[in-house]
Amino acid sequence: MSAGVSGVGRIQRYVLGRTLLGVGAAFAVIASVIVLVDFVELSRTLGGVVDLSFVQLLALTALKSPAVILKLLPFIFLFGTMGAFVTLNRRSELVAMRAAGISAWRFVAPAVGAAFAVGVLTVTALHPAAAWLANRYEDHRAGLLDGRQGATHDMWLRQGDARNQMVIHADAHDLVRETIRLKGVSVYLQSAGPGGELMVSRRLEAAQADLVPGAWRLSDVREALPGAQSVRAERLELASDLDLRSVLEKVESPEGVPFWRLPGTIARAQASGYAVAGYQLRLHQFLAEPLLFAAMALLAAAFSMRLMRLGGLAGLAILGAAVGFVVFFANQLCGALGAAGQLPPALAAWAPPVLAFLSGVTVLCYTEDG
Repeated sequence: MSAGVSGVGRIQRYVLGRTLLGVGAAFAVIASVIVLVDFVELSRTLGGVVDLSFVQLLALTALKSPAVILKLLPFIFLFGTMGAFVTLNRRSELVAMRAAGISAWRFVAPAVGAAFAVGVLTVTALHPAAAWLANRYEDHRAGLLDGRQGATHDMWLRQGDARNQMVIHADAHDLVRETIRLKGVSVYLQSAGPGGELMVSRRLEAAQADLVPGAWRLSDVREALPGAQSVRAERLELASDLDLRSVLEKVESPEGVPFWRLPGTIARAQASGYAVAGYQLRLHQFLAEPLLFAAMALLAAAFSMRLMRLGGLAGLAILGAAVGFVVFFANQLCGALGAAGQLPPALAAWAPPVLAFLSGVTVLCYTEDG
C-alpha cells in the first residue's frame, strides 16, 4: 500500500516538474516578446524625443514590462500546461499512468495546485513589485520629458467629512517621490448649511499648491469675496489630513494600487465620498486571480487528455486555446462592465474564473469518466 502511494507521489512530482518546465518555457517566450515590443516602442516614441542610450532604453523597458507580463500570466499557464500535457500524451506517459490505475484527477491536481499557488504569490508579491516598478518608470519618463512635452490633467481631490469639506481642482500636476505639486489650482471650501447640504463658503485660486505634512501650501493666492475686491496673498496654508500616499491613491487608477493597500484605499475613499466601485472591483479581481490561474491550468490539462491513438488531439488543443482566449476576454469584458457600474464588482470579478473552472471540471469528467 505504501509503495503504491509512494509511486503515485513520484508520478505527481514528475507531472508537477513537467508542468513547471512547460510554464517556464511559455513564460520565457511570452516575456521575451513583450520585452522586445516594449523596447522597440520606447525607442520609437521616447527615443525620438530624448537622446537615450541602449542601456537607458533597456532599463526603462525593465521597469515597464513586468506589469504587462503579469497581465498575460493566465495565457502563460494555459499554453505552458497544455504544452506539458500534450508532450506527456505524445510520449504515451499519460497512457502508462492510466494503465497503472491512476485517475486523471491525481496527476492533474499538481498542475492546478501549482497554478493556484503561483496566483497567490502573484497577487501578494509580484503585483506590488510590478506596480512599484511601473511607478519608477513613470517617474523616470516624466523626468526625461520635463520641459519637452507638456501634459495637462484635469484632476479633483476632496477631503473632509459630512460637515466640512475641501475640494481641490487642478489643471496640471507633477507627482514626485518627496512631495506633490499642483498647478493652476482652485480650492472650494464647503460647509454644511441649515438643511445639512454642503455650500461653498470660500473659493481660492492659486498658481501652485504643494502638499507638506499637515497642510496644503498655496502660492500666489487670490480669494474672491462677495461685494469686495479680491484679496491676494503670496502664501497661504490650509490644514490637510492627506499625505503623499493617500493623494497618490486618489489620483491613481485602481489598477495602480497594490493589493495590500486596497482595503485602506476603499475605506478612505468611502469616508471622503468618492466612488469606490472601481477599487472594490480591483480587490475582487485580485482575490479571484488564483482561481483564474487554476482554471486556465485545468482547461489546458482537460483539453490535452485525449489519447493519441484516438486522434484529434491537435484539434482539441486548439479548441482549448480558443476557450482560454474566450475566458480571458470574458474576464476583461466583465471587468469593464463592473467598472462602468453595470455589474456588481463581486460578480464581475468572480463569474469568469468560476465558470472557467467549472467548465474545466466538466470537460475532465467527460474525458475521464465518459
